[in-house]
Amino acid sequence: MNISVIGAGTMGSGIAQVAATVGCNVKLYDVKDEALEYAQTALEKVLNRLIEKGRIDEQEKNRIRNNIQYVNTLRKIKKSDLVIEAIVEDLDIKQKVFSTVEKFVSEDCILASNTSSLSVASIAASLENPERCIGIHFFNPAPLMRLVEVIPAVQTSEKVLQKSIEIIKSWGKTVAVTKDTPGFIVNRVARPFYGEALRIYEEGIADFATIDWAMKTLGNFRMGPFELMDFIGNDINYTVTETVFRAFYFDPRYKPSFTQKRYFEAGYLGRKSERGYYNYSENAENKEANTDENLGKEIFERILVMLINEAADALFWNIASAEDIDNAMQQGVNYPKGLLAWADEKGIEWCVKKMDILYSRYREDRYRCSPLLRDMSKSGKTFY
Repeated sequence: MNISVIGAGTMGSGIAQVAATVGCNVKLYDVKDEALEYAQTALEKVLNRLIEKGRIDEQEKNRIRNNIQYVNTLRKIKKSDLVIEAIVEDLDIKQKVFSTVEKFVSEDCILASNTSSLSVASIAASLENPERCIGIHFFNPAPLMRLVEVIPAVQTSEKVLQKSIEIIKSWGKTVAVTKDTPGFIVNRVARPFYGEALRIYEEGIADFATIDWAMKTLGNFRMGPFELMDFIGNDINYTVTETVFRAFYFDPRYKPSFTQKRYFEAGYLGRKSERGYYNYSENAENKEANTDENLGKEIFERILVMLINEAADALFWNIASAEDIDNAMQQGVNYPKGLLAWADEKGIEWCVKKMDILYSRYREDRYRCSPLLRDMSKSGKTFY
């Protein structure tokens, strides 16, 4: 199969590596020669590390490397069966790229966007044949993360949807099919992990280290919210939050935090700037967490129930199936459990009670309980 990837950044290079590893002929395109050179060097380092770890041998390295051709002209992608765009999250730029790419490929070529939160329907609208357009959203790093969200636009044909699912599954990935709504599954459902943690901090309940400790120690999350935001990049996380907030017509559930905005404005972007919610410069000292079990439990349960509520609402609005929502959160962002399975474990009635306590205190629409949870509590139903 002939695959072309538009954009030789970290994500585009990762997708190219995935496709090349399973035997596809890959064209990695970028308008900047230096980006292509960097991508080629980066792949060499990755493959050498895999040899050192005993994951592949020299022959396999050469096979993968030889399956990728680095190109700076779109004429080289003419024979593509699938083109995946992985460039900046800017709708105007993506639309221009798609309308241009369409002129170089056959009518049967699938045109996919790796967008994490933009409207796939809007991207498809830039094409003469929008039925061929679909969202195929990988998670970073693409070679390691198993989940791929597949997002059909309202224009996407059933044939293109099924073919896309078939291709991505053949690459060894777990597919979660989701509606073309803001944030899809993961970037929508995960909002409270960051947003509620920031709210708890802004209320003066706990500091960054304590909130992170609670989520890791009591919730078994691999990283706390502030550690994860620093890892992702505070600029990226804030931009996604703003995008989702606007796309949901300013629903208060997705309201950005002034703390995050100020850290972003200050240039405290996280690990990449050596300063975020934590200081990563040499010999820096960060505040120790308050390991009070009762405080930790309060923090963990508040964030958890907000996550569960968001997952339940995604199911209520038919964004995806319960299985796809849980798989997406476990395999897309490494949550220790599926949130809907977690809801069954804690008890649906417990979830509703927790949400109602929060709403009773704050009287904000941010804390409205999902109708699905409330209905299930009355009927005694569970998700599984």
